[in-house]
Amino acid sequence: MDRIRIRGGRPLKGSVPISGAKNAALPLMAAALLSEGELSLRRVPRLADIATMAALLGQHGVQVLPEAPPSAGPLGQTLRLNAANILSTRAPYDIVRKMRASVLVLGPLLARMGRAEVSLPGGCAIGTRPVDLHIAGLAKLGASIELVDGYIRASAPGGLKGAVVRLPKVSVGATENLLMAASLAKGTTVLENAAREPEIADLAHCLVAMGARIDGIGSDLMTIEGVPTLRGADYSVMPDRIECGTYAVAAAITGGELLLDGARAELMESTIGALVEAGAEVASEPAGLRVRGRLRPRPGDITTAPYPGFATDMQAQMMALAAVAEGASVLTETIFENRFMHVPELLRLGADIRVSGAAALVRGVDHLVGAPVMATDLRASVSLVLAGLVARGETIVNRIYHLDRGYERLEAKLVACGADIERFSA
Repeated sequence: MDRIRIRGGRPLKGSVPISGAKNAALPLMAAALLSEGELSLRRVPRLADIATMAALLGQHGVQVLPEAPPSAGPLGQTLRLNAANILSTRAPYDIVRKMRASVLVLGPLLARMGRAEVSLPGGCAIGTRPVDLHIAGLAKLGASIELVDGYIRASAPGGLKGAVVRLPKVSVGATENLLMAASLAKGTTVLENAAREPEIADLAHCLVAMGARIDGIGSDLMTIEGVPTLRGADYSVMPDRIECGTYAVAAAITGGELLLDGARAELMESTIGALVEAGAEVASEPAGLRVRGRLRPRPGDITTAPYPGFATDMQAQMMALAAVAEGASVLTETIFENRFMHVPELLRLGADIRVSGAAALVRGVDHLVGAPVMATDLRASVSLVLAGLVARGETIVNRIYHLDRGYERLEAKLVACGADIERFSA
């Protein structure tokens, strides 16, 4: 099993190319099911989750053909997805259990084929993430849904019909599923209390390029006028704001300076605000964002919230930064109930953290000390890498397959900026 070895203490300097956003690419890939035409997606990151979605779509009958144009270099890829012939409307447990985003095939299959059978995704390390909002929303659009032997069995033989759907709580996945389904529904659908994450706007813009009619993109109130069919399109995935935020923290925690090539400030205003409060300098440049750290970060309080609030996917990274700050910080998690699993591992590195319910009190220490640690989920694992970059001595991060789900060529990007980090097999 692969591990990562880090010898900390080196300020990072240089340029980091920002990859396409995994959380945008996954629903965009699922959107290929809506059309008989070919959907060409550019700037798709090379990640384990992308491979899982490609495998799921492949068993549905979608042809997923990767291209890597010379201009793309070692990062990213172009995927050509052709769903002209749907061979199966069943998404099996063996694939869905590997990645919760697999449930995003439910809406497109139901809308285009009139039926779908998708395994319930089951548990998740960071929380339950139930799919009840997906099911209730699709039922509002006229689907008949039952749960049978661990599967969501949905049918709409006469097609879906537009309706007013108000989500009782903000849900990114439910918004994405309903947005795709409504694009082929008969009549008008109004999505109220829709999630506003930039990845949803990216999906909506791609659907419009495919012929969908959507108003209110980027807001919590979207109106979708259903069309009979969608066509193929050529679309480029947005830059990954979470990857960008992670490398911004890497610059801040090491007291270094990084140009985040391709980053867009408007996608990550809450993260930039937190970094500036911590003493980092963040400036927009034509090529992206430049981040400069200080000798030690300043403390600051953070509460996660749906977009445009502070992203839960950046909480663990900011906790690593707070662990070496010049005072005490409080980080409050409001999205997922189990998202402090990185705390015991940070404690192994010498951090001073006390968790009480949904809040973590982090008292900054003068320095962290390298030690063996174990990743528990995607964002937790990268927080341990960040801590290792500033810790004295050697840090070994185990179970790094989590990292491969969401960070494209992490070690290579960090090595290019001066980090002493390597992957090895134990």
